[in-house]
Amino acid sequence: MSSRPQVQKVATLTGHHDCVYALAGTAGQATFYSAGADGMVAAWNADAPGQDGELVAKVEYSVYALLHLPKQNLLVVGHNFQGIQVIDLARKKLAYATALPPAAIFDIAHSEARQRLYVALGDGTLAVLRAADFAVETLVRLSEKSLRCLALHEERGELAVGGSDWQVRVLNADSLQTKHVIEGATNSVFTAAYSPDGRYLLTAGRDAHLRIWDVAAGYREHRSIVAHMFTINHLAFSPDGTLLATCSMDKSIKLWDARSWELLRVVDRARHAGHGTSVNKLFWPEGQNRLVSCSDDRSLALWQISTE
Repeated sequence: MSSRPQVQKVATLTGHHDCVYALAGTAGQATFYSAGADGMVAAWNADAPGQDGELVAKVEYSVYALLHLPKQNLLVVGHNFQGIQVIDLARKKLAYATALPPAAIFDIAHSEARQRLYVALGDGTLAVLRAADFAVETLVRLSEKSLRCLALHEERGELAVGGSDWQVRVLNADSLQTKHVIEGATNSVFTAAYSPDGRYLLTAGRDAHLRIWDVAAGYREHRSIVAHMFTINHLAFSPDGTLLATCSMDKSIKLWDARSWELLRVVDRARHAGHGTSVNKLFWPEGQNRLVSCSDDRSLALWQISTE
């Protein structure tokens, strides 16, 4: 049994004018990025929580998906109905723009090994882009409903795609052929992640269940946990793989032991001055001890996590 982590709110980060839907960054780095319904893309520093965010870009429509590419110092913005826009962070200029089918963009994943980006679209299309120049390699229509989340298992060469059709498809990351179809969710699947050791795929969504699938056993169900009261919007493992954080439309963040799946801490408004509305995304900057959340309440929160 793990020691229960202590959670302290370090800062409330404000400046967005509408719901904040997306967070991105690179584990081990203090800078992280946010975006949402106001079309503003902002940069923040976890080491300087008192500082205001810095505007990186302003786009016309909502942003649900961001991806940081640290080696190129680029930020990929999923600009709904307009495709992908890639910001050169050093010059704060648009480096690339790629038109995609006019739909919402819900998630973006990058394969270092394949030098590809995968983009989940609201019309059921999976777009595959070349990482070198962000040109479209192929478009694959997987579903009649929205594709909502992506998770990449680099070693196995597998891409898990969760959607509003209640299914998770596991594709060959190269050929894009479907290898497994995971059924078990009783509503839309909004978030998916492989455990850091690659043994499990975790999925969650509108039915408020956290589902844990055994990868080596052909994605057989390992555990199913009623984890929140309402929709689970996102899940994210800590960089060292010991903690799992989930966030929900029920306004809470929960911390779990990533080995035993035991619930360790509930972070909410009553106990920790948490968010007042739906918590949409989570990100762990600079290692184990900080967690960032963003919410429909237009704010981000920076949390200090300390394990005894």
